[in-house]
Amino acid sequence: MSAEEVAKAFAQHFYQTFTANAQSLAPLYNDRSMLTFEGQASVGAQAIIQKYVSIGKLAFDQNTLDVQPSVDANAICIHITGKVKIDSNNPIHYTQFFQLVASGPSQYYVHNDIFRLVYA
Repeated sequence: MSAEEVAKAFAQHFYQTFTANAQSLAPLYNDRSMLTFEGQASVGAQAIIQKYVSIGKLAFDQNTLDVQPSVDANAICIHITGKVKIDSNNPIHYTQFFQLVASGPSQYYVHNDIFRLVYA
């Protein structure tokens, strides 16, 4: 699969899973993974999932997805923009960056995850 195909499949899986049950995202992360959510850092799968679960019910509407292969194609950088509803409130623009790192043939984990709400 190309980097773009991996990124599109990952984004679809990530946001569908997050909306259905954020705890189910745990297999995408490992102990070296890092999330920065609105400037607050969480390290390791358990801490990341705790952070995501604490936010509440989210619904995503993805607008853009940009992809770049990284580190001799052993990683993929993904930048996403869109709108998110938090606990059914009005949608807020967001931006999210992921770095997926190869963990085996055609297998990736989320090494970096940066999420920001964009207040216009």
